[in-house]
Amino acid sequence: MNEPRVDIAVVGAGPVGLAAGLAFSEAGYTVAVIGPAGRGRDGRTSALLAGSVAFLEKIGAWLALEPSAAALRTLRIVDATDRLIRAPEVSFESTEIDLEAFGYNIPNVALVSALETAIAEKGVRRISATAADFEFAADSVQIALSDASTIECRLVVGADGRHSATRGAAGISVDTWRYDQSALVVNLEHSERHHDTSTEFHTTTGPFTLVPLPGKKSSLVWVGSTRETSERAALSDGGLARAIEQRSASILGRIEIDGDRQVFSLGGMTARRFAGERVALAGEAAHVFPPIGAQGLNLGYRDVSTLADLVAGPLADPGASELLATFDKERRGDIVSRSAAVDALNRTLLSDLLPIQGVRGLGLFLLDRLPPLRRAIMRRGVAAV
Repeated sequence: MNEPRVDIAVVGAGPVGLAAGLAFSEAGYTVAVIGPAGRGRDGRTSALLAGSVAFLEKIGAWLALEPSAAALRTLRIVDATDRLIRAPEVSFESTEIDLEAFGYNIPNVALVSALETAIAEKGVRRISATAADFEFAADSVQIALSDASTIECRLVVGADGRHSATRGAAGISVDTWRYDQSALVVNLEHSERHHDTSTEFHTTTGPFTLVPLPGKKSSLVWVGSTRETSERAALSDGGLARAIEQRSASILGRIEIDGDRQVFSLGGMTARRFAGERVALAGEAAHVFPPIGAQGLNLGYRDVSTLADLVAGPLADPGASELLATFDKERRGDIVSRSAAVDALNRTLLSDLLPIQGVRGLGLFLLDRLPPLRRAIMRRGVAAV
């Protein structure tokens, strides 16, 4: 008996993989999305910038997400380092670049749920097993699944995270690095309104970022040294709430912890190639970096959108080597430049060298005082996928 065959198999069923399944289905391909369903316990949120929102609208997923999303209309950066050279406080308004909002913050659970529903409604094949092995041939790939079945395709899209089995099977190596930092992630309730403002306090051990959620709620990503973060995570809810109020100068009033807290060690990873023989990488299978500037998931959606545009047609062979070489070339500049920018910003926060502090302060001063530069940086940050 011949194994089932599709045009494109997406390995990974997180926010990137599910969106990829929808995008390739919309492009006219038969698609299978492979991966276990989410467990529903992820308390994190994702700040989806304007380009990602436009992408989700294009694939028919955004309407169901709107009720769970909070607008990000103001982005504020506050230097809370207490160093000799401090940067000025800088605020960016979405109206400066003619946008209603820079983007929207949404719980990951709501995002995945809406994408799963859209996948089912569009009739995209959904396989809850994991990919166990890959056999590459000249014109196809056969994937052995954990439930002992197999599936054949013309193109595999690896969206299976930083420990990607797809990437490993394709023989694609990575460059990795680590920081002596961890992020404490938790959702909050507060007595004052956030006014659709995301505030990032820069501290000497990493950023402390408050991002709006609907109502009087926000999500917090508090980056610090590994030791500091461990100590904060061990506090009672009341003790942690008081520490957050103090660090945030009580800009949101009285704080209450809303749900479980999570801790993540910080590091970075970039694949040395973003495509291989009948394989393309997307999301954290291709790139990982710290939660600074809301670039992670948005970069993953740019990966998917770029590939969907390249295979638009549909084409007789979406896994052709020339097409995948073009994908690798088109994604390289965006991924490498943004990864380098996030890494540099993080390291300037950690540095005690006055010249580096001065450069960082000057950069924020120029952003505050030069409107053309401000607008260029804002447009680059929310760039359409």
